[in-house]
Amino acid sequence: MGRAGTGRARAVRAGDEEKGKMTVEYVHGYSARETRRLSDQADTLAALLHEGTAYPAGSRVLEVGCGVGAQTVHLVANSPGARITAVDVDVDSLERARARVADRHPGARVEWHRADLYDLPFPNGSFDHLFVCFVLEHLPEPERALRRLRRLLRPGGTATVIEGDHGSVVFHPDSPHARAVIDCQVRLQAAAGGDALIGRRLQPLLTAAGYGDVAVRPRTVYADRTLPETVDGFVRDTFIPLFEGVGDEAVLRGLATEEDWRRGIVDLYRTAEDGGTFHYTFFKATAVNPPLRTAR
Repeated sequence: MGRAGTGRARAVRAGDEEKGKMTVEYVHGYSARETRRLSDQADTLAALLHEGTAYPAGSRVLEVGCGVGAQTVHLVANSPGARITAVDVDVDSLERARARVADRHPGARVEWHRADLYDLPFPNGSFDHLFVCFVLEHLPEPERALRRLRRLLRPGGTATVIEGDHGSVVFHPDSPHARAVIDCQVRLQAAAGGDALIGRRLQPLLTAAGYGDVAVRPRTVYADRTLPETVDGFVRDTFIPLFEGVGDEAVLRGLATEEDWRRGIVDLYRTAEDGGTFHYTFFKATAVNPPLRTAR
């Protein structure tokens, strides 16, 4: 649900189309506010999203689209002996990620690479495990990306993919203005080549990309006044700021009026107050790069 503020995303051919490279501009931008939002999101959801994800000491782990390192710090915490390689296309995000990991886990050994995920500088079979979180939603060709990434896994290696789905949002009190705000963001992301509803597609995407043993499980966030940390950490500090950041773009494109947008944001905040409730579902998929078949 975002990896690294305001701004549009668009996929731009990077000058060597013959090599199939593609540079993706992150839909939410690279502001300091967005960095804080990502950090709040990752810390609030760490137990929910990273439960069951731990890699053996010495195993080679590739994190693609690491952004500002919001998820990397939790990978390091859960798998301190693993050899993690973190990749992102944005150099400023990588520097923030490096500083974040150094602050949270001094001495942690993480290799950092600036690279296009469609043209990563690693030989086939270089990694035992692949971790992709909140990246596919921004890609015009997620299946193609998954196919390319599968080549980097050794036979029998595993992939973990986590994505959100804005269609899973349920809240009280209900508000057509709030629902319209969410729909506007979904439409903006689609216009930019992404898919804010991609969580529901993980199983068919991974299967079509050639992975085996695909299993997808929902990871649900629910918040009401009895769960103040979730209300603050997710609803107020993570989810609603995501939509506040695209308001100008929605108005500029004629998807909403300024008055209707403000009303929708106010109504979203109402769900975080006494008497309000909020629900969102993430989807976490695990899969295997099928072992090589032996001739008989």
